[in-house]
Amino acid sequence: MLRKKQELLIQYIFFLTAMVVCFTIAAIVVFVGKQGLKTFLAVSPLEFFGSTKWAPDQNQFGALTFISSSFFVTLLALLLGGPLGIAGAMFSAKIVPSWLTGYLRTVVDLLAGIPSVVYGWVGLTIIVPAIRQISPNQNGFGLLAAGIILAIMILPTVLSLAEDALRSVPRSLEEASYALGATRWQTIWHVLLPAAAPGIITGLVLGMARAIGETMAVQMVIGNTPLFPRSLFQPTATLTSEIVMEMGNTAFNSTGNNALFLMAFVLLLIALGLILLVRKFTASKEEGH
Repeated sequence: MLRKKQELLIQYIFFLTAMVVCFTIAAIVVFVGKQGLKTFLAVSPLEFFGSTKWAPDQNQFGALTFISSSFFVTLLALLLGGPLGIAGAMFSAKIVPSWLTGYLRTVVDLLAGIPSVVYGWVGLTIIVPAIRQISPNQNGFGLLAAGIILAIMILPTVLSLAEDALRSVPRSLEEASYALGATRWQTIWHVLLPAAAPGIITGLVLGMARAIGETMAVQMVIGNTPLFPRSLFQPTATLTSEIVMEMGNTAFNSTGNNALFLMAFVLLLIALGLILLVRKFTASKEEGH
């Protein structure tokens, strides 16, 4: 009897915890969305999403520059960090000696635990001066610097999930490939990677979510200029960097402040879309099994 009461109490605690989490998330979404949508009382949706002119002192609130820069820098980080993460996962899961696996995992965990401000400082002191040497306008700040930093930051996410996906592939598939005369590389390329594709794609999507929501590291190396990105070497600004730069300088409930809340709401919607993508690929993986 006592055991049943304890189990019932634990169930109530778990249910209450889940409800608190759901309520907290819903409250954040509702508050940010409600405050952000007030922007459209003074600014048309066409201007906000279609204009690149951001000048709050002139009542111009076009966020296309920040939205575009966020996507461009995320795509650049994915193009640089995605292949490296997948290659590292293949090496760690199928090539590296077993005694070295633990050390590699420690390094990956260390990369994941480094604060973003440290990445930003490394970018500011090493990557930005290096890019300045090859930049046509001798300016190291911009999309390239931010993309390189974000590529390094998403490596642990992509590598860990891709490695887990490769290790979860049934051993029988690998052995069958070898039995047919395939080499190790042919087995990895034609058997293991296709079989682990849903998990690898999940890692890439979560890496995108990490990249598009990063603030401090990007803010330190991107230049923080509301200019539409037309070059990898041109300073610009993302949604997150602009929010952190402007939020303390605007009065609450003003049009400029509401526009920043709307940017945050756009980020929430993007994050929601990426999560739905992850769930889709996870569901397809489970159906495949």
